[in-house]
Amino acid sequence: MNQKEILRFFKILADLFEEKCQIILTGAAAGALYGRVRPTTDIDFSLKLNRKSARGYDRSWQSFAKAVHEASARTGIAAQYGEDIDRWSSITLLDYEKRKYLFRRFGKIAVYLMEPSYWAIGKLGRYLDSDIRDLVHVLKLTGTSWQILAAILGKALRKSPKSTACFSFRRQVEDFLKNYGRQVWGKNYPPEEAIKLFHKKAGIHMEHKTT
Repeated sequence: MNQKEILRFFKILADLFEEKCQIILTGAAAGALYGRVRPTTDIDFSLKLNRKSARGYDRSWQSFAKAVHEASARTGIAAQYGEDIDRWSSITLLDYEKRKYLFRRFGKIAVYLMEPSYWAIGKLGRYLDSDIRDLVHVLKLTGTSWQILAAILGKALRKSPKSTACFSFRRQVEDFLKNYGRQVWGKNYPPEEAIKLFHKKAGIHMEHKTT
């Protein structure tokens, strides 16, 4: 799925759904708009509809679902969405709704992208090989600093409800910062300092050794 295909999906959706709404993209689709292209046929996003709609909030959701179904049928792109995508994972996306920027408007539909450091939370929560490649490409392309990324990831871990997912997230962040950081930030990137910052923001206190 490339940017052209995503744009076509939203153009069709805007023709079918003429109410004001806000979409915040995440996942591979957001990566594609950042400039990362890889095989995928899914679009994942947060959706905010107008609660004061004259049609009624529930009817607006029904109308949107119908429009998405038709847009998916025409484009072959499946869509998964919800009022609050923070509920999709055990690791919180923090205040992601405030950490976004406008990508483009399609009629009354405003499409936003998360700041890359917030988008990375979901990728590091899943951490498949494809997610690692997405992270390296997008973080490098957007010039996201390792300091900002490590701090946001640490804060996300600290504020997430305690679970086995927290342990996995911690290990996956540590692995990424240790083994893939130089692909993003170059040979002068200090993995030990990045992991220390991540631990500090997560509230983890321990000795650190990184090779």
